Amino acid sequence: MTQELGPREIRLLQLYSGCRLGMTPQAFYARWGVTHAQIAQICGVSEPTVDRWFAQGKTRRLADARQRRKLAEMHFLWEEYERIPLRLRRRLCPANPNGKVLSP
Repeated sequence: MTQELGPREIRLLQLYSGCRLGMTPQAFYARWGVTHAQIAQICGVSEPTVDRWFAQGKTRRLADARQRRKLAEMHFLWEEYERIPLRLRRRLCPANPNGKVLSP
């Protein structure tokens, strides 16, 4: 059985819903010098899709909000991972099958 959301949860939902966290593939590439294959892996898309994000002219496509958010999240993790408390890291990326928390 689920419970109704309280005022705290409603406020957090509104905050999260209004959050516009995102990073363009071009900005991500410029900052990190990654390959198109690595961007594809982060975003869960094919490499040709990423190629179209960087294309010019008629074949060019734009990354959607979900993909830009994934890039911003990866950017955040690369910038802040060591400052994230271990307890929160374990929630972000649960232990792999051998019980170890992934650590860079």
